[in-house]
Formats: sequence, C-alpha cells, structure tokens
Amino acid sequence: MRYGFWMPVFGGWLRNVADEGMEASWAYVRRLALDAERWGYDLTLIAELNLNDIKGVDAPALDAWSTAAALAAVTSRLELMVAVRPNFHHPALFAKAAANIDRIAGGRLSLNVVSSWWADEARQYGLEFDRHDDRYARTAEWLEVVEGLWTQPRFSFSGRFYRTDEAICAPGPEARPVIYAGGESEAARQMIARQCDAYVMHGDPPEVIAARVADLSARREELGRPPLAFGMAAYAIVRDSEAEAKAELARITAVRDLPPGYANFDQWLSGTQLERELKLQEYAVSNRGLRPGLVGTPEQLKERIAEYEHAGVDLLLLQMSPQSEEMHRFAAQVMGTA
Repeated sequence: MRYGFWMPVFGGWLRNVADEGMEASWAYVRRLALDAERWGYDLTLIAELNLNDIKGVDAPALDAWSTAAALAAVTSRLELMVAVRPNFHHPALFAKAAANIDRIAGGRLSLNVVSSWWADEARQYGLEFDRHDDRYARTAEWLEVVEGLWTQPRFSFSGRFYRTDEAICAPGPEARPVIYAGGESEAARQMIARQCDAYVMHGDPPEVIAARVADLSARREELGRPPLAFGMAAYAIVRDSEAEAKAELARITAVRDLPPGYANFDQWLSGTQLERELKLQEYAVSNRGLRPGLVGTPEQLKERIAEYEHAGVDLLLLQMSPQSEEMHRFAAQVMGTA
C-alpha cells in the first residue's frame, strides 16, 4: 500500500470543528510536506478550489498550483498530485506551466483531473460550467491536448472546445505525469478507462470498492490498455484503544452550532435516528471519508487496510485532524515508518 495525504489547503477537513489547529498557510503546508517525507508518506494530494468547501466560502483557501510549484522546490521525494479542473485552465498553457513545475520537482508531478462540480464557483469567477456529460467531453479533449503537447514536438488540434495550431511545449515534463481521475457516472468511467492511468475513489466499504475496481479493470482490459492503479480517500483515526477512537469519532461528528459549511442541515438530517447518525457522519467529513471505517487501534486499522489491498486499492489518500499530529501517529503506529 502507498500512503498519501490531502494537503489541508482549506485549513482542515471537519465541517463542525471550527479551529483544527492547521491554518491555511504556506508556512503550515511547507512544514507538513517536509515532515511527511521524513515520516515515510509517498504522496500529497493538493485540491483545487477557489472557494472553501469545508469551512465556508468566505474562509481562506490556498491556491493549488502556486502551492504545488513552491512545494516542488522545497521537497525531494513526495509525489505531488495536484487537482486540475479543465474549465479553469486552457490546456496548451496549462501543459507548459505544469511541465515547468514537473522539472522543478524532478519528475514528481502528477495530475488529479476533476471535471468541475461546483456551478456557483464557476459563476463567481466568470468561467464556463458545462452540463454533466459535457464536462467529461471537455475533459477528454483537454487531456488530448495536454498529452499531445507533452509528447509531440508540435501539436495541432481542432475540437469542440479547444484548438491549437502547431503549438510547442519545450521543455516538456521530465517524466510524463501520471493522470489520476475519479467519478462514478458512465461518462466518467468511460473517459478514465480510455485516457487516465489511475482511478481515485471516494471512501466506501471494501466490497463496494472491489466492484468498482473490477469494473474499471474490465473496461481497461477491453481497450487493450495497461492496468489502472486504484486510490481511495479515507479519514483515519488511530488510538491505543477502540474506546478512545470511538470517542474521537463522536467528537468530530457532534454538531453544536451549525458552521458555514452546512447548508439546509435540517433537511440533511431528516429520517430515522440511524439515518440521521449516518448522514451526520457523511457530511462531517468530506469525500465520504468515514465510510472506509479506518477508526480504531493500530491493529484494527492494519486489518482494515489489508481488506482494501485485497479489494485492489494500492493508494490511500488520507485526511486527519489535526493533520500533522495525527499523520505522525499514523506513520508510527500503522505504517511503522516514523
């Protein structure tokens, strides 16, 4: 298993804990990245949103790509998986900038291609926002242009969304960046099977993840392409006892005053008591992070991670809070590297 972590560009991951002790600042992410390298982590995922999806739209959120360029210069081993939304970046200009960041990083850049989901953000910034399947059609063209610029001396393209005319990208990337993408719709899975190298998933139980791995693997094999890698998001809580871990879970999912990250919360919590508890956990942590059940003692987490390895997952993308302290604990007690 490879271990990655979400860089806390939003100042945390918990919608109902206002101050998680990890401000959205360059000083914090720089220190965390350098510590993560020492603790044995393989990768960091740097999310790209101009509005803060966790702490509320008025809260600070670090820019993904300038942060990635700075981290490329100060780190030496971490893979930098940076999210990119095609409707926010012209592909030819992006290919040039990303190639330069990859060279600064010595070939450690990878892309997490996200077909944008937040219509209001696009509206606020005056950008195009396509309907669902059109978003994946745009992404497919966008990837074709980026790939062409990275692999051909000159690249011309004429499509529905983009055009280039004998465009040049020199110098290109030191190593062709790995392309990650996620999505559960038919359009998303078709695009990923054709054009990406790895499939990243929201958190879910092992049997659900195994079915997704099998589906994408079959699609990939049918296309005659090399096997995909598979990653999954998860929120991790490791403690010396199960009771301590459950107490921490209760703390982070308890709602007292509704913070800015909650919208229509009364509707969200409608239903039976069990449904209310499940929905509360679902929304307290992003990316369905609590569904994998990485909550317990080191031994329990190791057993659970083995289930995901058996399901086909080879990369865990971890969220924790507070990130630095909990990442160190996880590395020492679960990974055995700190």
